[in-house]
Amino acid sequence: MPTKRGCLKLLLLLVLAGALLAWLGGEIYFNLNSNLVAVSVRDSKQPLQILTKRGEWKPASALTAGDMEAALIERHRETGMRWATLKVRREGGALANITQRIFGAEVQVVTLSADRFDFMTTFQPKFALTTARERMAEGNLWFAITANFRDPKGRPMGWVYHEGRQVNQPFGDWSGCFFVKDGRPWCGPKSLLNDIPGLIQEGCQVYPSVMKNHTTFSYVEKDPELFFEGKRISYRSLAGMRQDGTIVFVLSGDGGVMNVSEVTEIARKLDVQHATLLDGGRALQYSIRTDDGPWHFHAFNTELPLTHKWFERQRSPVYIGVRRKAPVIVESK
Repeated sequence: MPTKRGCLKLLLLLVLAGALLAWLGGEIYFNLNSNLVAVSVRDSKQPLQILTKRGEWKPASALTAGDMEAALIERHRETGMRWATLKVRREGGALANITQRIFGAEVQVVTLSADRFDFMTTFQPKFALTTARERMAEGNLWFAITANFRDPKGRPMGWVYHEGRQVNQPFGDWSGCFFVKDGRPWCGPKSLLNDIPGLIQEGCQVYPSVMKNHTTFSYVEKDPELFFEGKRISYRSLAGMRQDGTIVFVLSGDGGVMNVSEVTEIARKLDVQHATLLDGGRALQYSIRTDDGPWHFHAFNTELPLTHKWFERQRSPVYIGVRRKAPVIVESK
């Protein structure tokens, strides 16, 4: 009898160890905790709520610009760069409440000074699929994020410029763009290309644009399904800019899934002047350099070479990269 009891204990320990390893593998490769939250709230009809400095949960539409700024929890700051987090939640029933209470949910806000950083497109030769982590390491970048969409074969969907040359063709009439002219980065609707004089040095066509001159485009609220499932609660990535040229990224973090209206409203309350979405959903990934080393986010599997549509590896051809400007050398006389 003691032998049987000992075997049962050993079997139980092996099962628990196996379950723990499976969970750990799921978290490392598939961002399991985040996606449990995302699945639990994806059908919710309730708005995304933000934790204010006073400890209250309110939707972005109910916050002032001052409230939004105060709600930001700073995680990293250096000259010309700030990374902060908004704690968020969404009511959606018992499962949603449990997963959010256990794992939490976040939206990340990264601001970068155009005076302190160079912006560019970054990719592999022949647009071989790659990751934000790889782009950061290979390019010595401070920040890297998925840019435009890709077709089923992995080619970028939309024009791409690099070092003053167009290296990929346009895709239809897509409405958003990131570009650099005269060394200054811009993010927003394609009309900015004509508004800003000069030749494109770096850039890519993205989709859809959501804001110009602090005004949200009407379709965001009135016809959100006009462009890319605007009502859908998913991982979102917004690139925008303030009037002083500061570039602002509003990004889904772990569990912080949003619809187009919500991510746009957060950006508007953060004083963004022009804005466009970048590729999101399962493809979203970004990397941030900090004092403690690089921090990486991926919405789904980027490493395991699986081919099933439910688990396939999410890699993209083109990223927006940000690198600190070289110091100005002053010659002594």
